[in-house]
Amino acid sequence: MKVTVVGAGAVGATCADNIARKELCQELVLLDIKEGLAEGKAQDMMQTAALLGFDTRITGSTNDYSKTAGSQVVVITSGIPRKPGMTREELIGTNAGIVRGVCENILAHSPEAIIIVISNPMDTMTQLAYTATKLPKNRIIGMGGALDSARFKYQLSQRLQCSPGDLNALVVGGHGDTTMIPLIRHATWNSSPVSRYLNKAEQDQVVADTMVGGATLTKLIGTSAWYAPGAAGAAMVEAIVRDEKKLFSCCVPLNGEYGQSDICIGVPVVIGKNGWEKIVEFELTADEKALFSKSADAVRSMNEVLKTL
Repeated sequence: MKVTVVGAGAVGATCADNIARKELCQELVLLDIKEGLAEGKAQDMMQTAALLGFDTRITGSTNDYSKTAGSQVVVITSGIPRKPGMTREELIGTNAGIVRGVCENILAHSPEAIIIVISNPMDTMTQLAYTATKLPKNRIIGMGGALDSARFKYQLSQRLQCSPGDLNALVVGGHGDTTMIPLIRHATWNSSPVSRYLNKAEQDQVVADTMVGGATLTKLIGTSAWYAPGAAGAAMVEAIVRDEKKLFSCCVPLNGEYGQSDICIGVPVVIGKNGWEKIVEFELTADEKALFSKSADAVRSMNEVLKTL
């Protein structure tokens, strides 16, 4: 089994580190455009192997896609963060060019690869990857909902003073502060609804704190988060390579599900060896359906920029 992570920045390197520690593949390639960065981080990780007890072989590469040949799963983290004064259109234009180029190069050497997209804006970059590659839809997966759901569980665990591992809680919709929808009504603590333990005000606060989870971290540390995004990407790789049939919220193409079509957006999906294998349709209230529709409209508005490139 061979896995490639494109982008050796904080998120990509953290994702690769998690993959290696869990021994999810025999060979792991870390690739970056910056000279020496991927090679250096790969060596640094390999020097932890004797200490951590893993046997995954990690190789770094500066933009040499031939070293990624034969990868079964590829995680794309490449792209730039939005800079002061940069418009949404400029950010999408720059990152769209990067993601499109990565997809073309990856598929030239690994035509059967399943692609996981982490690059931002994630929903739009997933849409781009899907339309540009024309791959079967099950082989393109956007990571955002998996990260947002992990943050949702964190906020619930803080309120309930319980283990996050005992919680089931999903976030659907777009991967953004105003577009994500934490499904608090469906959240459970070992099968017991969290509404039994949290009053309405507490539930509303958990939802609000979840929605600004990324922005809160950016304010605290001065840059985007990397531990949880990297771990979320690795968790999805694990579900694929181990054929776990695990339920995640992920950005995937819809064709009538949840009342939407011709859009990639976060919904509950089962992930296994074939990529995402089926969409699970939760019963939504009228209010939840309205929020999902509003989120889809916002994502479509973002996607419109792609048509001008």
